[in-house]
Amino acid sequence: MINVLIVDDDAMVAELNRLYVAKIAGFHCCATASTLRQAEALINDPQQEIDLVLLDVYMQQDSGLDLLPRIRASGRAIDIIMITSAADASTVQTSMRYGVVDYLIKPFQFPRFEEALLTWRKQRKQIAAQQWFEQSDVDRLLHSGAPDAVDTSRLPKGLTAQTLRTICQWIDAHPEAEFSTDELASAVNVSRVSCRKYLIWLSQISILYTTIHYGATGRPVYRYRLVAEQYSLLKQYTH
Repeated sequence: MINVLIVDDDAMVAELNRLYVAKIAGFHCCATASTLRQAEALINDPQQEIDLVLLDVYMQQDSGLDLLPRIRASGRAIDIIMITSAADASTVQTSMRYGVVDYLIKPFQFPRFEEALLTWRKQRKQIAAQQWFEQSDVDRLLHSGAPDAVDTSRLPKGLTAQTLRTICQWIDAHPEAEFSTDELASAVNVSRVSCRKYLIWLSQISILYTTIHYGATGRPVYRYRLVAEQYSLLKQYTH
């Protein structure tokens, strides 16, 4: 369960955001704070589990921006989404400098709220799942998700729709498996070199996670597994 702290001095807005959080599976509003003092006390309480803060800027006695450096100074792994009517460049820039993961300008609709939380959770899972990152992994994290499905008639040079189908069918049949190039190549009777090309491409379009493992000799072994959120995209290549 992901624990969300809501910081807003408007009781009605705070309650609306709490109800929004409750509508998204896997998220829980662990506390609300109407002042920065209350929020900071919760953040500095080691018994209070907080993963995400939904933070307003304009408060009667405070500026939500003042909480940003305090969250960072706490040393806790807490992310922040700004939810505010502040739309001036200075406020947005200050928020970005402190690493907020999203910025919602009031008024907004629930779908945009839901998108912010689900996108943040997806990125959080991707980061937690890997020890090492390739450039394509970082690009995917920083530039919001995967490309649209690619027409198999326009595959990169050297890749064929038939072999792609065979590989994707095996992955579809083993959705929880983590595998190496050698293991998949052997399972589908495709050469290792050829198999590696397909796995690289599937990683580039965000269907597969890539992790790097180092053995006793120090030689890296790349291992792959299906990105659960991209299952529907994988299925497009299985028939």
